[in-house]
Amino acid sequence: MNKGKEIWLLRHGATEWSRNGRHTGTSDIPLLPEGEAEAEALAPLLAQQQFSRVWVSPMQRARRTCELAGLGAVAEINELLREWNYGIYEGITTPEIRQSVPGWSVWSHGCPDGEDAAAVTSRCTQMIAAALAVDGDVALFAHGHILRSLASTWMGLGAIGGRQLALGTGTNSVLGFERENQVLLRWNAPCL
Repeated sequence: MNKGKEIWLLRHGATEWSRNGRHTGTSDIPLLPEGEAEAEALAPLLAQQQFSRVWVSPMQRARRTCELAGLGAVAEINELLREWNYGIYEGITTPEIRQSVPGWSVWSHGCPDGEDAAAVTSRCTQMIAAALAVDGDVALFAHGHILRSLASTWMGLGAIGGRQLALGTGTNSVLGFERENQVLLRWNAPCL
């Protein structure tokens, strides 16, 4: 058992689409200047940590956050950390989607031509297994919905449990253990 292990979840800094609520999965949107400042603010905290592995989503907003946070030189791209695939809802806000699909939620309805909660849970389960196989702590740089899904899958709730977890840009969260239980040690902590 990895009772002392920590898995750090680091959400990328702000982008234009994250600020206006557009679903940003496959679109490769850059950080805003304020997003770069959020990423840089992570650096002092992360400099105090020892990570055996640093994995990052292939999207530029996550990679740039990792670089500005000081871990770009040791980071490896991991496809499992891609954001939820929003399919036909890419670039659209929830209120816009609800005009044609009342009550729509990514958690309950999924995304046509994209992913649903079951597919994302499977991806999260694979990512957690990979992180647990590492001897030492792991840092994961990624996106809002996938990190919320990872945390809820960690707690045994599957991706759908992520609906209960708000997560701001440029934040750090830590998954770990309390005795044998997989728990949230810290959630949605801003550095700015």
